[in-house]
Amino acid sequence: MNPVKPGETPRTPWIVGVSGASGTPYAAAVLRALLDAGESVDLVVSRASRLTLLDETGISFRDAHWQADLREWLSRGADGKPDTFSVDIDAVRHWSAGDLAAGPSSGSYRAKGMLIVPASTASVAGVALGLSKDLLQRAASVTLKEGRKLIVAVRETPLNGQTLRHLVTLDDAGATVVPASPAFYAGATHIQDLVDFVAGRVLDAAGVPHGLYRRWQGELGGGAHRDG
Repeated sequence: MNPVKPGETPRTPWIVGVSGASGTPYAAAVLRALLDAGESVDLVVSRASRLTLLDETGISFRDAHWQADLREWLSRGADGKPDTFSVDIDAVRHWSAGDLAAGPSSGSYRAKGMLIVPASTASVAGVALGLSKDLLQRAASVTLKEGRKLIVAVRETPLNGQTLRHLVTLDDAGATVVPASPAFYAGATHIQDLVDFVAGRVLDAAGVPHGLYRRWQGELGGGAHRDG
């Protein structure tokens, strides 16, 4: 059981690692959906991902002000519009990426599993090779060795042979590789729909219920939008 601080209740979180790949809206959608599903979250935002977040949203993610920065980030839509979503981050615990003494660095720390979204090729390589150079990689290695679910939402194109071999290594180790590849059969009409599809597939792999996209029902034309 996790250590319980005064005022807290026992929790078994999902660890969410955000790497430096482009695609911070995917991470935001996954985080919102986990919280909407009543899940607890342990968040690890890598140093490289903070540069990507700043570039894609203009938001500086700071350890000392992580709650305010996270609220601002999660309230934005995929199109960058502020105050699109209302979020409650009380179930989120943040760990600094450089804190290798953090809870998720140990197998005795209770967790349901880990989602790396988006996953850069550098983070994929680090986890596949067992480098544990930061908390994100260490937590992923712990997740694998403890036999918990590890979902890797790789966001890169094209993929070279080296990265493909790393992904096969992760698959062999028990991870689930979910490429950040939106589909269009769900009738997407907005960038948020495409982001939510990928986030939904990540959560499907984790076994977390959500309503982020319209599922295929075996009927052709169900996703088409026709004028009057």
